[in-house]
Amino acid sequence: MNCSLEIAQVCESIIANISADFVGLALQNSEGPDVRWHYAAGNSNEKYKRISVRYGKGIAGRVISTGSSITINNFPENIHGKALEYPIMLAEKLHYAFAVPIFLKGVAKGVLLVGRRTNAPITEGEQNVVTQGALTLEGMLVSLF
Repeated sequence: MNCSLEIAQVCESIIANISADFVGLALQNSEGPDVRWHYAAGNSNEKYKRISVRYGKGIAGRVISTGSSITINNFPENIHGKALEYPIMLAEKLHYAFAVPIFLKGVAKGVLLVGRRTNAPITEGEQNVVTQGALTLEGMLVSLF
């Protein structure tokens, strides 16, 4: 089975299991520090394909630079910086997001983001589903890098 189809299935399964509105996978470019969104499920448009953020910027860049998960609720009220620094939140009209790092060879190189277009937070159990999804994706992506 091809890898992108398997990745899409993981994203779809997360949406189904925790009733999220959006699931996206961002990866750091192999050349240079920029981070791009490569896969999405539940997306309302194709804008995510054109979004690229600098290392350390936006949700994806921050998760990769810190190697830890980030939760954003009540977007754009509770953020550091400007709303424009969170292009995925704006493009998908998300109010809530939970993003976890994806590690390749021990280094954070990707982000799995789950979002809702309402401000309903995800539970600890749902966070575990997302974390498990990230681990599954790590296993798939290791062959690509």
